Order: sequence, then structure tokens, then C-alpha cells
Amino acid sequence: MLEATMVRKTGKALLGLALGAAVGVTTLATTPVPAAADEHEQVIPSLVYRTGPYAPGGVALADGFADYFTLINERDGGINGVKLEVVECETGYSTDRGVECYDRTKNEGSGATFYSPWSTGITYALIEKATTDQIPILSMGYGRTSAADGRYFPYVFNFPSTYWNQATAIIQHIANLEGGTDALKGMDFAYIHLDHPYGKEPIPTLDVMVDKFGFSYEKYPVPPASMTEQKSIWLQIRRQRPDYVIMWGWGAMNGTAVNEASNIKFPMEKFIGNWWSAGEDAVEAAGDGAVGYKAATFHGAGDDYPVYADLKKYVYDTDKFAGKGDQWGRVLYNRGMNNAIVAVEAIRDAQEMFGEGKVISGKQMRDALEALTLTEQDIADLGVTGLVPPTQITCANHEGQNPAIMIQQWNGSEYEMVTDWIPAMADLTRPLVEQEAAAYAKEQGIEKRDCSS
Repeated sequence: MLEATMVRKTGKALLGLALGAAVGVTTLATTPVPAAADEHEQVIPSLVYRTGPYAPGGVALADGFADYFTLINERDGGINGVKLEVVECETGYSTDRGVECYDRTKNEGSGATFYSPWSTGITYALIEKATTDQIPILSMGYGRTSAADGRYFPYVFNFPSTYWNQATAIIQHIANLEGGTDALKGMDFAYIHLDHPYGKEPIPTLDVMVDKFGFSYEKYPVPPASMTEQKSIWLQIRRQRPDYVIMWGWGAMNGTAVNEASNIKFPMEKFIGNWWSAGEDAVEAAGDGAVGYKAATFHGAGDDYPVYADLKKYVYDTDKFAGKGDQWGRVLYNRGMNNAIVAVEAIRDAQEMFGEGKVISGKQMRDALEALTLTEQDIADLGVTGLVPPTQITCANHEGQNPAIMIQQWNGSEYEMVTDWIPAMADLTRPLVEQEAAAYAKEQGIEKRDCSS
């Protein structure tokens, strides 16, 4: 990958990238007024949770997100000369604190460019506020699934896949292992999930698939206040003797669940987590007992990508990394980077649409996101082949036109990809998306946008 001369071809021109200075990261944990951002900088609020029971995932997400923006400033001088200013605000994964952080940061400098809440609860709470303020919410792979219908949710983007489509792809993976969807009939699963809007999000889709394919499943909610107390749950799962266990976990819940599954000697190759149960923190505590554990993902693992050479040179070797600099190459660090990579390319496209070298508005960011296309060649030019999936967003479809998931498996030292892309059952989920989106719009008095143009 070229450094100072790296280019990416967009619709109108090859955009040259120059070298430059660093991004600042301001933390807003308890202070009521954040440090002021320059109105000539592109402000990127970052709602983080570096503390508390969800920190095992939150730290890696926050570091990967911040480090990529630092790379763009350090290596390229920003985007066409516009520097990126990351402004962190600590939410502790609390919805109330997340809303407070939004209100504190939305008018920073020239105004917030977009928000990545990293929480389904915070995402739900911000949908109406952000829509009114014309600031996009980039909830990549989480949040409100029906927001995939951009006709009713113009400022929410949940590409590259939703929880509902992820659920269908996990069931499809099981069917592929067992000989086809007909083999699902009569099978029995356990669904262990955080007892939180996030953990409940795929349940309606699972219920539809029960009717369609004839399997059954038992729900095992894990209270957020007692995520590390799961022994009784796993004794129930042992008595149930399910064919597979599917997990929608987060934070301290993940490592506890894998450890308890190991303790009851549940076969790990039949334990499948979703992509928020896919970090190293989910398997490290169980040691050798975690070998074979599987999880969904929508991006690559590890650090074998050209972009990491640039991260080392411009961010790590110069001590400009976020946090302690100890999240390099971890699954959720890569997810934070994925989010930032897509955001940078959308900002670049927005500048091309509305004026290069200028700070863009939230509405202009929305327009760019609705026209965003990342091809395999674009991804190669960025040095992230295998790390970032191809992406194509439209006005009507904010989830994008992509396969749903891959499955990764823990080998004792790292995750290995063990499947190709597994398509979602979009014929099952899209009507549900449109039905729920229309119901929400009726309740809120929202008119459907015309996306035909």
C-alpha cells in the first residue's frame, strides 16, 4: 500500500492524500463541558465505554476507532486537508449517559459528523433526536433492525448486516453442517442472551424461523447485573441437552458463558456466538476449554493487512495510539477500525459531492452514506482486503447489498475463518423489516420518503 501517494478512485476523480498532523482525543467522563473543537476540523464524537462490565469489548472498539482517524491525520494530513477531531465521551454502556453524551457533543466545533453509539439501547434512544438534528447514526451490525428501511429512517445506517439477518445466517450455518434446512426439523437449540434490548432483538426472527423450519429453542436471559453468575443457567442447558447453543452476549457475559460451557463439557463446535460474542475476551478465560468455540463476524481477524504497516509507522511507533496501545489486531479493535474506515470514505465522498477541503455537515454525511459504494478495488487501494467487506448502500436499503456473515473459530491462540460468506435469508427478513418500519412510521406520524430517484 502506498503511503503519501495512496489514492482511491471515487465517482469523479482520483483523490490524492497528503501527509499531516495528529488527531486529538478528548475524554468526557464527568466534565460537563468538553474541550472545544476547532470549527475547521471534522468533529467525530465517540461514545465509549472504557470502564465497567462492558469494557472488555468497549476498550478495543474505542481504540480501533480512534487509531484509524489518527492514521488519516498523521499519514494523509486529514481528508483533503481537513483534520479529524475525535471527541470521546464515556457512557459506561448506559442509555441515559449515552443520550447525555450526545447532547454534550452534537454542537462541538462545526457540529457532529455522525455518531457510533456502540449500544443498541443508546441507538434506540437517539433515533428521533438525531433525525431531528440531521446527524447520521452509524450503527454497524447492531441497533434497530427495521432502520434498514431508509424510507422511514433517513439518518440511521446499520450495514453491513442486521441482527435479524445475522440470526438467519447462523441458522443457515447450522443447516449447512447438518445437511440442509430440512434437517432443522425437530432440532432443539438453547438461546442464551443478555437481558437487554440488544439481546432480545433477534427473537422475533428466531420465532418466524421456528414456524418455517420446525426447530425449537429455549431462551436463557442473563441479567446485566449478574453477567458473571451463570452456573444455574448452564445447569439448565445441560439438562436440556440442546443440539446447539446460540449466544447473543456482551461484556463480561461472554467469557463467563464460554467458561461455564467448558465446565459442563458442552461441545464447543456446537456453541455459536454472534459477532458481539466474537472477541478474544470471550475465550481467553476458558483456556484450552474454549478451543472449537465459534462466532459470527462481518470482517477479518488479526493484523495481516497492509494498513497495519501504516498504523505501526504513523501511530504506534510515534506513541499516538489510543488507550494503552494493547488492543492491536484484536477482533473488536478491527471492528472499531471498520467503522472508522467506512466513515472516512463517506466523508471523502461527501467532500467530492459538496466541496473538497471543506468541513461537511451531518446532512451531507447522510447523503454520502446513502450513495456509498466500496468495491473490492477500493478496499484493496485502502490496504484492507479481507478486513472490510464490500459495501453498497441505497436510499431504501441502509443495511446494504452484502452477504450476511462468516463464521470464525477459536483454535487456542487465534480465530480462524472456517466458512465463506453465508447469505442471509433476506426473503424472510426484508418483509419483516418493512412491516415494522411502516408500523413505527405510522405511530410517529412519519411520511415515507420517495427513494425512486
